[in-house]
This record gives sequence, structure tokens and C-alpha cells, in this order.
Amino acid sequence: MTSSDVDTYVETKLDPKYREIVAALRALMADTAPGATECLTYGSPAWRGKKILAVISQSKTHLTFAFERGTEFADAHGLLEGVGKKTRHVKIKTLEGINETALRDYITQAVGLDQH
Repeated sequence: MTSSDVDTYVETKLDPKYREIVAALRALMADTAPGATECLTYGSPAWRGKKILAVISQSKTHLTFAFERGTEFADAHGLLEGVGKKTRHVKIKTLEGINETALRDYITQAVGLDQH
């Protein structure tokens, strides 16, 4: 489910160079986590099941696609970064830099953990 709040964020706050990447991530989340609700959290696009599953944030050099319970994931792809107690993220610099197989795996794990 897409959110008009996220649409507004993309149009007004997101650096235009990241629009295609965010569109691809939104489509990936809609396909892989169809029960998740798209929302804004802390001013950034996010997806919520029972709790927050994933959040997109932008920096000057890349987008961060963060998973709220990423420390609990099996990281067979070796892409997760971060040192916090819960969250892990993937840095994405280009549309071609999206590893769809890995992200589908991480999203599926996030949804599975959210069920418990």
C-alpha cells in the first residue's frame, strides 16, 4: 500500500537523483511485504507491520535502506552494515546497485520477525 505522505516526501524532500531508487524500493516492498503499511517515521519513508520493518534515509552520497531488526537477520549476502543494537542497513548509490535478491531476502526476514 502506498502512502500519499510518502508521495509528498518524494516530490518535495527527496533529492531527485534518488527518485528512481526509491521507486524501485517501494515496488520491492509492495511486492515482498504486501501486508506492510507505507508511512513516514522520523520524516523518512518507512514500512510498518506490527512494528517498523524498514526505513529509507538519504545522505549526500547514498540512500540507506535500514531494517529495524537487522541484527536478528541471517546475512547470507554479506551486505548488511551497522553497529547499533538492533538496526542494520544496506547502502544504495545507484539503481543498478540494488541487489534485488538480497533485499527480498532481508524484507522476507523482517516480515517473518514481525509476526512474532
